[in-house]
Amino acid sequence: MSGKIINLRQARKGKARQEKAARADENAVKHGLPKAVRSLDAARREKDARDLDGKKRD
Repeated sequence: MSGKIINLRQARKGKARQEKAARADENAVKHGLPKAVRSLDAARREKDARDLDGKKRD
């Protein structure tokens, strides 16, 4: 046996910390912007979609 010995408790807690950090990053992206910025972004996306639909050819 020439493998590296690890503490399973520490490994489990480390994995839990990484998952918690990933979840926190997702929430920061989702909820981190002010409402004015989110609504402006949504309006720009809708306008881009309308502009693109208006330029379609049959």
